[in-house]
Amino acid sequence: MDWFPSAYGAKDEIGTANLLSPELVLQAVKLVKTGKTYPLAVPVDKNLPAFRHRSFNLYNIQPGEQAGKTMGPNKFSFNDELVNGWTGVGTQLNGIGHIGIDNVYYNGNKATDFVTVEGVNKLGIEKVPPIVTRGLVLDMTEHYGKPIVPGGTEFTIADIKAVLKKQGLAIRKGDVVLFNTGWLELIGKDNKQFLETEPGIGMEAAKWLADQSIVAFGGDTWASEVYPNPKSDEEFPINQYMLAKRGIYNLELIDSRALVQDKVWEFLFVLGQPLYKGSTQVNINPVAIH
Repeated sequence: MDWFPSAYGAKDEIGTANLLSPELVLQAVKLVKTGKTYPLAVPVDKNLPAFRHRSFNLYNIQPGEQAGKTMGPNKFSFNDELVNGWTGVGTQLNGIGHIGIDNVYYNGNKATDFVTVEGVNKLGIEKVPPIVTRGLVLDMTEHYGKPIVPGGTEFTIADIKAVLKKQGLAIRKGDVVLFNTGWLELIGKDNKQFLETEPGIGMEAAKWLADQSIVAFGGDTWASEVYPNPKSDEEFPINQYMLAKRGIYNLELIDSRALVQDKVWEFLFVLGQPLYKGSTQVNINPVAIH
């Protein structure tokens, strides 16, 4: 195969996270003009539509407090929560160990060598450093003139360049590039359509974005690529290319609506994900600071 070893070395496990640096952080901090913060996650509960087999259930438990019992003379009581759910529900960071090609993953790692029932022992999300860099949001709803970009719409290189020009942006090395499509508006209104299809980048655009040396791509859809693929019956080929072949992270279900409303196109992007050892994806709430 011609896509490994990685450009970052045969033993590398973090892909484009290698591009992150103190210099990038210092540059991105200069984008903070107002101090306004924007949470980029969607709230998660059992009703949130999720990919195929995934579910999420949260239970509140008060151990030792049955029948109104308390602890100590000060009548101490507390709430505890137990979650039974998939780490890929809601806004999430998909690591480069998440997507493979015929059971071969980033940097040529074979599933038989690193995947166990209790998680992966390579390419785990716990190895990814904090992602603090420049973030961009590209408003595809404005580009297409529709509040919700239709499912199956493929974003081309020309589309992306047109939006960048209109918003006065240029992609730089180390950026996080996010697409706003209006897709989150379907949640709770048409969950079936939400999960059956989506707009997003095609393979040509994916290759172009990868060649710009971005750290992560994503947006307000559940797979961050056009689905179903209009050119073949392949399953998620863009994710295969970006994660497995290029080591680029995928950020899904990013809520960029407030950013778009305020016309904040570039910002300081901050993410410190939960360090679930052995997981290839995890729920997140990244923050944009303007």
